[in-house]
Amino acid sequence: MSSTAIVNIATLVTNDPSLGDTSPLGQVRDAAVVIDGDRIVWTGGSSEAPATDNRVDAAGRAVVPGFVDSHSHLVFAGDRTDEFNARMSGRPYGAGGIRTTVAATRAASDAELEANLTRLLTEALRQGTTTIETKSGYGLTPEDEARALRLAARHTDEVTYLGAHIVAPEYADDPAGYVGLVTGTMLDACAPHARWIDVFCEQGAFDGDQARAVLTAGRARGLHPRIHANQLTHGPGVRLAVELDAASADHCTHLTDADVDALAAGRTVATLLPGAEFSTRAAWPDARRLLDAGVTVALSTDCNPGSSFTSSVPFCIALAVRDMGMTPDEALWSATAGGAAALRRTDVGRITPGARADLVLLDAPSHVHLAYRPGVPLVAGVWRRGVRAF
Repeated sequence: MSSTAIVNIATLVTNDPSLGDTSPLGQVRDAAVVIDGDRIVWTGGSSEAPATDNRVDAAGRAVVPGFVDSHSHLVFAGDRTDEFNARMSGRPYGAGGIRTTVAATRAASDAELEANLTRLLTEALRQGTTTIETKSGYGLTPEDEARALRLAARHTDEVTYLGAHIVAPEYADDPAGYVGLVTGTMLDACAPHARWIDVFCEQGAFDGDQARAVLTAGRARGLHPRIHANQLTHGPGVRLAVELDAASADHCTHLTDADVDALAAGRTVATLLPGAEFSTRAAWPDARRLLDAGVTVALSTDCNPGSSFTSSVPFCIALAVRDMGMTPDEALWSATAGGAAALRRTDVGRITPGARADLVLLDAPSHVHLAYRPGVPLVAGVWRRGVRAF
């Protein structure tokens, strides 16, 4: 173990108002941060930084918390380029394309799935993502779902059982039978390898009653609920999420006033996934409406091979600012502290003493450049658990 001070930081975003300018971002100007082992142990003015074993000169650049990507689908095989190309040529997106990935994933070896998983995780890390959640959902048999979760659990603590992604092809004429499998034998195989349970509550996938059955069964086995809700249409998903105290309701594109009120009154985070709207030319979620109502909002990539094949949180921040009514400050908070809230974590998403030492050095003097300079590779360095990844 050794200590490291990062000094001469133009703007340090702590996400703790008590440490900085009293804004939600808790910004400290002309700052330094000290890492000891895998933890943050000190923040403050650069000239006041204590002696450490190592010293890194930020040279007037910004440091922000590592991004917390609380919604992704990284255990899969195959490619859906043709589907994307056709959709961009005029065919609308629906849930059915998932079956293409299911077939490819079932046919892939463990080694092939893990190689693709690690490639995407490395890609995300290089863009500043230091905590990531990922799901099963492309196997849809007890054996394939369990192996997806086992592979994911080798690389992240935030693993989600999504056997209820769509009804498996073998059960196309018996959706009730498939729900029974998801809540029975499949759950038995998958629960030991996951922290969360999820369901795609949407037309073409699972209705409100089926989603309730899946989530309550998972909760009885010690898995905490999250839910794909209100992506393609209005539906019961958001209010079901709040009723069951789900950690997050994800997508939240089509909301009634009652949905917004429910989110504002509960603990459930609204996780917005602008990569999906970008890739499907769908209507954008109205982040401004949610924020003004007092809802906690997270931003995530929804990285998956069909509807949002991006691992870039900075790209999603730029989309949220440009097209969803968020300010640059709000978007950064939602991609860090908001993502942590969606995972019910307090040790990540902030740069405060005692937090995990996950930091991103930007090749810019301010986090605002993440939206101001979209598409530019601004991540100049990443520390994860106190170790510089690059």
